[in-house]
Amino acid sequence: MKLNFCSLSSGSSGNCYYIGNEFHGILIDAGISATSIRKFLKDMDVSIQSIMGILITHNHIDHIKGLEVLTRKNSLPAFTTFKIWESILTPHVRISRDCIREIPLQQKFHLAGFDIEAFPVNHDAPETIGFHICAGEKKITIATDLGHICETSAPYIREANLLVIESNYDEEMLVNGQYPYYLKKRIQSDHGHLGNHQTSDFLAEIINDNLSHICLAHLSKNNNTPEKAIKTLHETLSERGLVLNSQLQVSVLNRNKPSDMIRLIE
Repeated sequence: MKLNFCSLSSGSSGNCYYIGNEFHGILIDAGISATSIRKFLKDMDVSIQSIMGILITHNHIDHIKGLEVLTRKNSLPAFTTFKIWESILTPHVRISRDCIREIPLQQKFHLAGFDIEAFPVNHDAPETIGFHICAGEKKITIATDLGHICETSAPYIREANLLVIESNYDEEMLVNGQYPYYLKKRIQSDHGHLGNHQTSDFLAEIINDNLSHICLAHLSKNNNTPEKAIKTLHETLSERGLVLNSQLQVSVLNRNKPSDMIRLIE
């Protein structure tokens, strides 16, 4: 079975990821417009009809912007926890009830040929989750929007062959930037976002021969750059005497356009 991954958009202005095989696919989050999602999928030669569902990490608009339209116009089912649904389904949100699917935490369910498990992460939403997605022996973990990596989420991240992990801000840029003090503290808190050094320190601890792709995600437009995120990772590894093996690919996911398709299983 094939296993493909592509980021359609990743950043504070919108997040959406595609995982698919030769038959079906799924989306993780729908934080850009439904029109953009359909266009990007078409450009990738992926039919919207092949999408079996949307996995939702939390209720912030940069993760659910296109959700209403995709459920109403494309009848795509959406999967998340009861607590996250509670926070999404306000009187102003019109999501087709037929498309609402409730999932438990840390229990596998099957969708589109994948075994999927939601796990909790720490973020300032009523509840936020990451996803661990398996196809045969290959594993993809999506962990964005988390203030720190807790004991519950760490094992899912460690097991990934392809890891999508937040590297939201450069610490110096954030401290010296224009954001108000309260917002800086929120971003830096244990329920905010991961900075470049936090992410790099954790990656230095878990890098192993099974990890083939690291995708740095959800970079801040105002407080980070792809160059700083990559530089911090390489400097952290160098300080610990670690060298990336030639098989490990590291990339920064773009906020405005899809990434190249990563083919874990050809």
